[in-house]
Amino acid sequence: MIIARIDDAERYNALHPLLKPLFDYVREHDLLHAPAGRIELRGDDLFINVNDSVLVSREEQKLEVHRRYIDVHFPLSSAEDFGWRHLSTLGESDAPFDETNDFALYTAPADKWFTLCPGEFCMVWPDDAHAPVVKPADAAGSDIRKLVAKIRI
Repeated sequence: MIIARIDDAERYNALHPLLKPLFDYVREHDLLHAPAGRIELRGDDLFINVNDSVLVSREEQKLEVHRRYIDVHFPLSSAEDFGWRHLSTLGESDAPFDETNDFALYTAPADKWFTLCPGEFCMVWPDDAHAPVVKPADAAGSDIRKLVAKIRI
């Protein structure tokens, strides 16, 4: 997992050839005011989901994992708490892995928490079980606009 500022994103471009086009697009477009939905940059290899979500409690949010994609989370309108736990420390998932939608959920709790703020991003790989869109204790509102970019591995 990587947590960093968008201003420092160039440092990570060498990790995958589609990171540079992703970071360039995010910096060059006003996505806070874009319509919610999917933005295709390179078909199913690189796309962005613009999401309007309701922040939930730590207890409500399950950990999720993906096999085919790297997720890059960008909060736009407010901060979100974000849970993490390494996949190897989890037991069985709640249900068999959903191959079509590329995810599995786990009820085990996150063992690390951090707050991700606008201007920052979090990059998670298949070994990174993560619990996004969690309401920080000091958050005034309960809604968040965020981006979740998907980069095919």
